[in-house]
Amino acid sequence: AVGHDENEMVKVLRESDSIKRALKDLHRTAKLLGNFAIINFTGFVKITKKFQKTFPGRKNQFSDITEDRICNKGKVPLDLAEKMEGYYAKWFCEGNLMHAQTQMLPKKGDGLSMDWSQLRLGYRLGMCFILSLWVCWDCIWGLVKDGNSTIGGRPAFPVFRAGAGLLLVHWFWGLSVFVWTRHRINYIYLFDFNPRIVDTPITIYNDCVDETLVFLILMLLYYKAGVNDMPQLLPDGFYPLFLVLYIIKELIFPWRKRAPLWKSIWNVVTSPVVLPTFFLTYVADVFTSMVKVFQDISWTLCFVISGDFLVPENSEYTQPRQWQHTVWYKNVVIPLICLFPLWIRLVQCLRKYADTRQRLPHLANAFKYALSQTVTLFGAFHPLYLLSQQNHEDDGQHATTYNGGVNLFQMFWVGAFVTSSLYSWFWDVYMDWGLFRPKHSFLGPRLMYPKRVYYYCVIFADLFLRFMWVLTLIPPQSGASFEVPNYLAAVTMSLELLRRTLWGFFRLEHEHRHNTSGYRSVEFVPLHFSTGHVHKYEKKERAGWSVLAEVAAVTTAVLSVSVMSVIVAHRTSQVEKGEL
Repeated sequence: AVGHDENEMVKVLRESDSIKRALKDLHRTAKLLGNFAIINFTGFVKITKKFQKTFPGRKNQFSDITEDRICNKGKVPLDLAEKMEGYYAKWFCEGNLMHAQTQMLPKKGDGLSMDWSQLRLGYRLGMCFILSLWVCWDCIWGLVKDGNSTIGGRPAFPVFRAGAGLLLVHWFWGLSVFVWTRHRINYIYLFDFNPRIVDTPITIYNDCVDETLVFLILMLLYYKAGVNDMPQLLPDGFYPLFLVLYIIKELIFPWRKRAPLWKSIWNVVTSPVVLPTFFLTYVADVFTSMVKVFQDISWTLCFVISGDFLVPENSEYTQPRQWQHTVWYKNVVIPLICLFPLWIRLVQCLRKYADTRQRLPHLANAFKYALSQTVTLFGAFHPLYLLSQQNHEDDGQHATTYNGGVNLFQMFWVGAFVTSSLYSWFWDVYMDWGLFRPKHSFLGPRLMYPKRVYYYCVIFADLFLRFMWVLTLIPPQSGASFEVPNYLAAVTMSLELLRRTLWGFFRLEHEHRHNTSGYRSVEFVPLHFSTGHVHKYEKKERAGWSVLAEVAAVTTAVLSVSVMSVIVAHRTSQVEKGEL
């Protein structure tokens, strides 16, 4: 009897698995058919609109085809897919529709199967990790031994901070592509990318690892040259110069991939002359989070153009880098860098309002950026009222205070700071992400990420990080008491780039579900099934022996450098003790 029951159980499990596979296959086929109908309908709508603009007299010739009663926008197969989801949830997920949807759309992991390229990426990541620990150790050891941060306090550190900011943008872009691909958010369709030149996450990660290795090696060489732990083969300033040249090379080549990026940047900068698309507004939003990076880039350009990289750091040169204390740099260039990304988003919103005549959301969004500009302007010209206040105090007057010395300017800035931060946070959550809907547990309908806790955690994290973002808009060296200290600039820059990445996860999810700002002619988006970008893998993979040879060569080089560093450090210690 026991054996009979076991056989029956095995039979039931096999039938259950067979039903699961059948439902998944039918669900996938229905989704693909719906996507096919959506893409064709979208293309036909665009063609008919172009036709109507060319021939205004034949405006309604295709109206019967584009109406729902004929094409139906692919709703029949999509309704069938929803019915399969309902069956699956009822039979195998105890009625939990979200779990059923997650199981019926298996995650492919973007085709990251184990191969030699995985080994290459893995050992290079390990090298980056070791070099990162080395850099951190040097910073900590310099702080303990000499009382100052030996890398963060060096003159050319803003050059490396700018490089680190651009690296973080690249790493976070790879993470964004991975998350969107894994959860079927069709970023290629939303951004109107050319699928033939879209990089996969593993390709982006490989590029990021190579760039990080060069960055860390140059930073270590710059540090070691400054503390005389290596022969002075080159002036110290040449190492940041090499980093600048390498960054320029990576931003230009290969041109086939970089040309669309630079074209998009040009379209963003020339707003509102160019009609803002969804991707252009996304890029402009990213620019608002890169204010600190742009400030360091401007510092780097002045550092290179002025020739300060040629001046040895231990020389008797009297006044290096005086340009950073001039009026044109402190009160013109830096404030403009802080304001320009906000200005771009402001005029993009006004252009959308001019095209659509919709006050909400475009004018309300424009007000958000105008409020942020107010905070920036106040921080930029803070020294002016400081000087005025000092003159009043010298004359025995207190024109800027009342009721016991409360500073009116300070109170105004605090009010603008809090209002701007809360308004921006509410706009992120309610408008950009489509959350805070009471009937959906203060989230939104049709969530595409598997766990609700992700949404709640990011909502609270965004509140804190929004306040940090507004602080990054205050120009450095403004003399303001609320200015972010220089030693925290790298931290605030990294946190803001992380916040923008998290924002992008949910912004594209909301745009995938709803045509929130009217950037598309149709309301729906096909699911992103083609996660492998097969065209990217058509090129011949490297042979296994070549990858192993590279691993062996790099390992030998790293061991050799490590041994040489230990020998030099030991000899230096002996010289300091007088043993040699």
